[in-house]
Amino acid sequence: MHDEFLWVEKYRPKSVEDTILPTELQVTFQDFVDNKNIPNLILSGGSGVGKTTVARAMLEQVECDYILINGSLSGNIDTLRNDIMQFASSVSLSGGRKYVILDEADYLNPNSTQPALRNFMEEFSRNCGFILTCNFKNRIIQPLHSRCSVIDFKINGKVGPALAVKFLQRVQKILKQEQIKYDEKVVAELIMKFFPDWRRVLNELQRYSATGRIDSGILSNLTDESFKRLINHLKQKNFTEMRKWVASNLDNEPVVLFRRIYDEANGLMEKGSIPQLVLTIADYQYKSAFVADQEVNMVACLTQVMAECEFK
Repeated sequence: MHDEFLWVEKYRPKSVEDTILPTELQVTFQDFVDNKNIPNLILSGGSGVGKTTVARAMLEQVECDYILINGSLSGNIDTLRNDIMQFASSVSLSGGRKYVILDEADYLNPNSTQPALRNFMEEFSRNCGFILTCNFKNRIIQPLHSRCSVIDFKINGKVGPALAVKFLQRVQKILKQEQIKYDEKVVAELIMKFFPDWRRVLNELQRYSATGRIDSGILSNLTDESFKRLINHLKQKNFTEMRKWVASNLDNEPVVLFRRIYDEANGLMEKGSIPQLVLTIADYQYKSAFVADQEVNMVACLTQVMAECEFK
């Protein structure tokens, strides 16, 4: 599927004003645009909250040349060096400052690639700026922190409902434009399920819209069937498929999955295994508040469950 057919690309905001972010963040980014001066930045926050979108919007508004590099796909030193050097050393078409957006920079090797990136920043500082996006800022080395302004995409409880309403209104416009019938309550519930991962919501809506209507089926499709697949992987002790499932389905808030397994333990497991399950979930739920990578923590938890618990 080409990018122009993906809703996340087709309806990506083109200006800071159109992004759905807390007011203080919007004001900060708008100031950069108004002053036509965007510093080196580290944008940190969960998946799908708009980090890359706002970076692209700012650069397009100030009409800067930029390239987008995915750190998880093109993270080796040679690729990074070649791409950045070729871009940064060429003349800007607009005559202004150029920028490199480095997506998922926390996937770059902290012992080799990240130190090399620090050198690139210094070497090309006169004509090239850098915007790094990451889910976990503590996985970015300190020398990069010191060369960038760090902005956290935090959404506290007070502004959350207002942002969710704004996104619901945006989604309704998209569904009308795509001529998809929908149940407003179902769409609202879907938004709250994945809040604030806007990208995940749009991707799920587009996938389900093939039926021609967004109804309550999307919720059962996302929860019950998917959860059943996970339980089957655990029963069969299929580590590979379980790991793939976690990578594709882990929400921003792992506590949802921990709670689902806990709530359904009586129907899933032999009685003798339930105490061990509860202890395991409690242990990894506590760890999830501190770990750098939620996916690894969840896979470790489910691996222990596979090894120590008996399913019915």
